[in-house]
Amino acid sequence: MAEGASFAPLKEMGTIGLSDDSEIKFYVDEYKGFKYASMRTFLKREGYSGPTKAGVTFNPNLLGEVLGVLAKLPAEPKALEDQELARFPKKMGSELVVRITIYKDTTGVDFREWVKDGSYKGWSKKGVRVPYKDLAKTIALLKEMQQFLAAAGSSRPSRSAA
Repeated sequence: MAEGASFAPLKEMGTIGLSDDSEIKFYVDEYKGFKYASMRTFLKREGYSGPTKAGVTFNPNLLGEVLGVLAKLPAEPKALEDQELARFPKKMGSELVVRITIYKDTTGVDFREWVKDGSYKGWSKKGVRVPYKDLAKTIALLKEMQQFLAAAGSSRPSRSAA
């Protein structure tokens, strides 16, 4: 199957390759009149090519806060263990957590939703892990999305403007 025809973001900013058959795409999209920035894992396999559930979205305010946290990180990782950097409320019962993670002896920056509702408390599948070596590129792509959102006007269109 070719990449899903239903995937048509407003603006693709770039990608970071994870393996031969997966990458993280950075793009701006719109849902119910609201524009948002997104980082999502995409597969490029014979049986399926397209987006996965693994991804996170940022409204303009959240994007600015995340960029503020990332700007403080050194060019080379110093943490030898997982380290939480920040938590940001997204909606009732979920937060976006930004943290440095060590997995299979590699360091990365993890952007993942933490869910707390009546039946479940813990990490969701909504998240991506960017290799630390790609931190500078990640920051550049997020800044590009931030500029696009500012120029495009990211709020919902006014109903009284008709």
